Amino acid sequence: MAKDRSQREDYTGPLRRLLVGILVLALAIIFLVWRIDSPRVERFRAQVVDAVVPNMQWAMVPVTGAINLVRDFQSYQRLSEQNQELRSELRQMRAWKEAALQLEQENARLLDLNNVRLDLQLTYVTGVVMADSGSPFRQSVLLNVGARDGIRDGWAAMDGIGLVGRISGTGLETSRAILLTDAASAVPATLQPSGQTALVSGDNTAAPLLNFVENPELVRPGDRVVTSGDGHVFPPGLLIGQVAEDRAGRLRVRLSADYERLEFLRVLRHQGSVPITDPGALIAPVPDDMIPLPRPQSLLDGIAPTTTPDGAENG
Repeated sequence: MAKDRSQREDYTGPLRRLLVGILVLALAIIFLVWRIDSPRVERFRAQVVDAVVPNMQWAMVPVTGAINLVRDFQSYQRLSEQNQELRSELRQMRAWKEAALQLEQENARLLDLNNVRLDLQLTYVTGVVMADSGSPFRQSVLLNVGARDGIRDGWAAMDGIGLVGRISGTGLETSRAILLTDAASAVPATLQPSGQTALVSGDNTAAPLLNFVENPELVRPGDRVVTSGDGHVFPPGLLIGQVAEDRAGRLRVRLSADYERLEFLRVLRHQGSVPITDPGALIAPVPDDMIPLPRPQSLLDGIAPTTTPDGAENG
């Protein structure tokens, strides 16, 4: 058996080398024939192609199947991406549908109230935005209207669509308006249609936070946010924006005012706020059971004594 195996190995090596040599020679001949530029050789090549290629269709079946499989997988992947995009657009359309229904209801109410006279207190002064001092730490704009135009601190500033901020600091010819996005801004608001109250607090971002909501479960993205008039700082009913939700799940307000193009602002003349002229009136009266503290003698010397009905003198 060992002798037969050695004889088989002796024949296998030369035979393998012979087959390799024949294959290399055949490939070299085919290469040379395909490189010869002659009409006879061209006709020969055409005849070879016509005879061989149609009979090689069986060899292309696996390749064609693999290519079709790859194309089907790519098509399925594109369909999956389109399906996700359609689902996202469907969610957005549902939010827009809710907003459209709310606007339709509001339009019906406004049509019923189209004969109501506007409040004369809500006249306005239009000012041009001279400078924008927006920064990561402060959000405000400078207007070319001031005390000579009757501008007062606390008045609301709008861009014709939504609330922009409030006046904070007036000069003779200029005034500064703090935007709703500023960290020092806090505006009492009402959410429609739920009627809940909240506080729109700026945090130096494009969408202020919506804090102190009574029942967040009743709030939906797209709900209108308007001023409530609490505190008599802003008149009620001024449009602020719409409710939105960030990635962290916090409620924010998508402002209706176009903060990227603040060219003109309307400062509303709101006379509803009562200015404080007597700070002492904010102190509660002293109860009768409390003993007053003794006053220094220097203050007592400057006060004239008073007499009571029984003739006794009081300091």
